[in-house]
Amino acid sequence: MVRQIVWTERAQKERIEILTFWNNHNKSTSYSKKLNKLIRESLKLISRYPLIGKPTNKENVKVKILKNYLLIYELTSDEIIVLSVWDCRQKPIKL
Repeated sequence: MVRQIVWTERAQKERIEILTFWNNHNKSTSYSKKLNKLIRESLKLISRYPLIGKPTNKENVKVKILKNYLLIYELTSDEIIVLSVWDCRQKPIKL
């Protein structure tokens, strides 16, 4: 069964900030488009195979590694809730 993807406000904000950073940093949208595509494709894979992520110490929360980013999500019976898109180069205290 394919589960519905639900984004938290925090995860949406983080994704937008990451993509905006790369747009400004590279003066181009090509990398951010590729990164956004990677995120979308990973979520499609997760929706089909929700246990693919690495388990965490919190029940029903998993992590999928995407290059320098962590896609942190929670499983429910019918949804995958995206909790965070975390840039691994940030200070862990922010997480």
